[in-house]
Amino acid sequence: MNRIHITGAAGSGTSTLASALTNRIPHVHLDTDDYLWETKYTQFRSIDERVQLLKEEFNQYPQWILSGSLTGWGDPIVPYFDIVIYLWVSKEIRLERLRKREFERYGKEIYSGGKNYDSFHTFMDWASQYDEAGLNIRSRKSHEKWMSELTCPILRIEGDFTIEERVNKVLECLDTK
Repeated sequence: MNRIHITGAAGSGTSTLASALTNRIPHVHLDTDDYLWETKYTQFRSIDERVQLLKEEFNQYPQWILSGSLTGWGDPIVPYFDIVIYLWVSKEIRLERLRKREFERYGKEIYSGGKNYDSFHTFMDWASQYDEAGLNIRSRKSHEKWMSELTCPILRIEGDFTIEERVNKVLECLDTK
């Protein structure tokens, strides 16, 4: 399988798994955040521009792994996928990963009085809603609905597995397809 999409909630490990897989298979790692944002985490690109940029990348690289979520805007690129891998871990694990990641990015600026305090809390509030929210935001329900309409195979990896365990599950699946 040459065209792999890994999706899930923020903090579920999509980018981490994609990076680890590119060390084992001859694919390039692309991440939806690099196409979603004009200015990282502050200004969105237009949907048309995102889709066009991704299509250009897909044409440049015959083997790729796209990590992240594109529900709500990426339907024109769904036909490119050979397989979708859906990751899910508990809310507690995801939020702890996100807290750690945001601290690594912004340090003490995410604490009260810091310049990233408000955006950090807005982001964490949004991310905490994933398992319970409806179809109006990136949520488990919106991912489930989106996946129900896919025609390519779907590999679900649900639970707290190590990176190596996840890589092995994917490689095993790819060997059988």
